[in-house]
Amino acid sequence: MELSLSSWMMIAFLVGLGLSAWKMYQFMPTKQLKDDDTTPQAQTELMDLIMKTIKNSHADLTEKELYAIIIEDEEFDKEHFWRFNENKLRQLLHTHYVKNPDTQSIKDIHKKLNA
Repeated sequence: MELSLSSWMMIAFLVGLGLSAWKMYQFMPTKQLKDDDTTPQAQTELMDLIMKTIKNSHADLTEKELYAIIIEDEEFDKEHFWRFNENKLRQLLHTHYVKNPDTQSIKDIHKKLNA
């Protein structure tokens, strides 16, 4: 049985497609990294730390001051949350504001936590 040229081309194409798919699979992340701070558990841990910091600080706290206090806190894991920055803090605060419409600022959160 002799294969035509188009059959050989189809076989080469399928082999190339299979190798390409295997190579792509090797580069895709298949397991969670230990320093992944995007998981719901990590987000909750960060929010708890933010709320604790706001509660223990004064009411007229700016986002920059809050960020500085959080990264200096002894409970803040710098290796796990190495990507944490002011933008991430702002995103977490906005998420909190959406979930709790009665709070629209750090001052409101402080009032609510100390009530």
